[in-house]
Amino acid sequence: MIHGRQSVRTPSVGQDRSSDRTDDARPWAARLRGILLLAALVSVPGCGDNGVVPPDALRFGQIGRIDILLEVPLRLGAGTLVQNLRWGSNGAWSLQESISYAGVQGDSDFRRSTGDPALAAGPYATLVTQLNSEPGLRIFGLGDELPQDSIPVCALTRTRLTFTVVDEARREEARWTRCVDGSLATLTPAGAGPDPASSRLAQAALIALRGTLGTDFRSVYAGSVPFATLDRGEDTPSNVRQPMTLTDSVAWAAFWADHAPSRSLPSIDFSTQMVVVGVTGERREAGDSVEVRRILPVDAGTLTHVVERVPGDFCSPAARVHVPFHIVVAPRTPAPFRFAEVVREEVSCG
Repeated sequence: MIHGRQSVRTPSVGQDRSSDRTDDARPWAARLRGILLLAALVSVPGCGDNGVVPPDALRFGQIGRIDILLEVPLRLGAGTLVQNLRWGSNGAWSLQESISYAGVQGDSDFRRSTGDPALAAGPYATLVTQLNSEPGLRIFGLGDELPQDSIPVCALTRTRLTFTVVDEARREEARWTRCVDGSLATLTPAGAGPDPASSRLAQAALIALRGTLGTDFRSVYAGSVPFATLDRGEDTPSNVRQPMTLTDSVAWAAFWADHAPSRSLPSIDFSTQMVVVGVTGERREAGDSVEVRRILPVDAGTLTHVVERVPGDFCSPAARVHVPFHIVVAPRTPAPFRFAEVVREEVSCG
């Protein structure tokens, strides 16, 4: 049971891991190929008298988006990795990831596509065509073979996949929930259930991954045990200037008395849990923040990754001496406890 202050941060557009600027230097030939491919794939007969294609003549989802939600259990359900990939018919995509422990979020991450979305619009149209008509991948019109109202209870070790196709022209959506194995990077159609046709949804999710994030995708939380935020902020009153792991109640009480003397001490069961204090020392510009990103059991103990997020170019942050921090609780992992070299990430001014 986790008590005390528990903060959940909702990421904004300003948390992108890459620039939002369109790459105008991209060769026009490549951009044109994407546009022409999209036009060829989405063209259908049945235009009305005014030249406008009515919604019923379009494939379901041809104008709209695909949403893929994975709820991946960690430590037999003690925590969860949530991944939400959204891919629009214009080619633009976004990925939201979050990790939690005992129902409390530990960290979240947001990234989205950059450059010319037309290059991913063609693969989107191809997938929608397959979902509507290809014998081995079609998910529409299967009736009892792939019912939409079936919401199975997945085993503690299995991932819950929710696959949604939104049709903006019809203002309708189709949604399926099934049990699969793996996360977005390790998902496999084998064993998807409870009905055999569930494998089509997992296969469609893999095709969407290739069309957006690519085959080299790796989650920012890959391999981590779950963790939950106890406290985070821009300035800790304590004198701690380096990250540390606390594994007993005496050290934890002493730290908390310096960090937050006016607040109740969060209750931690140190027989099964530990606390990680993520700090990177004094910073002299406002806007810096610190995140515990991954807690990895390795062959020789535990290796924790801490990330420092700093305002990007042209943000002009104000001068301010402060010590940003992120304090989390996690299942206890083996000693010794080490920390990887701190990674600096630039974030936009938004």
